[in-house]
Amino acid sequence: MKYYQEITCPNCTNSNLMKSGSSDRGVQRYRCQTTACSTNTFMLEYCYKACEFGTKEHVVEMAINSSGTRDTARVLKINKNTVTRTLKNKENSLVQVNPLFQTFDQGKPLEVRLEQVCCDEAEMDEQWSFVGNKSNQRWLWHAVDHKTNTVLAYVFGKRKDIVFKELKALLLPLNISRYYTDDWGAYERHLDAEKHEIGKKNTQKIERKNLNFRAWIKRLTRRTICFSKLEKMHDIVIGLLINKVEFGRDIHAKSKI
Repeated sequence: MKYYQEITCPNCTNSNLMKSGSSDRGVQRYRCQTTACSTNTFMLEYCYKACEFGTKEHVVEMAINSSGTRDTARVLKINKNTVTRTLKNKENSLVQVNPLFQTFDQGKPLEVRLEQVCCDEAEMDEQWSFVGNKSNQRWLWHAVDHKTNTVLAYVFGKRKDIVFKELKALLLPLNISRYYTDDWGAYERHLDAEKHEIGKKNTQKIERKNLNFRAWIKRLTRRTICFSKLEKMHDIVIGLLINKVEFGRDIHAKSKI
């Protein structure tokens, strides 16, 4: 009895394929002939799970959904070093300013200006976490649009004025006219008094955002046994969450940098 198996590209699901040699173990390789497809070659069976199509995307998705490195390695049946390497490779693709919020430029064509979004009022806050041990504090400084509660920009560092200045510099092109913060001294020292309002009344949205981040990422939970050993990994995982959920970016796309 003969039977036929239809083989399609795991990336674009196109059946326009050609044979492309075989692996060292004698497994047949296939190449997608679709011009727009980014897949080079693929096999129907891999001896190592990490090579299967979609595995690295699962690594990223699990990382931003409260899974630790060892959790991910156990579930996907891959090495924990592969999990770490996959996340580190995403560092260059991250951005710290929301691309949806741009400065309104009258010199641009009308159709371009209509697509731009400007922010008039912003809420700012800092969120505590740690790396390695609780004495090594790592704060997430971020700002959200007061109207939509969408993250505008973020930075990581100590709870120092110099880190807040980095966040302020990222927000400068947005021409924000009003800032709402708590009574932490860095805000009062570096924001113009006429543009700055202190109090809990207008910072409820960013406080709600902080709770959302703690629910997504165990690294931000106050009492947790899931923490990063490297500041780089800590920043990447939280950055991936913000880039996907808040900025609406495709975090699985290959970096051009």
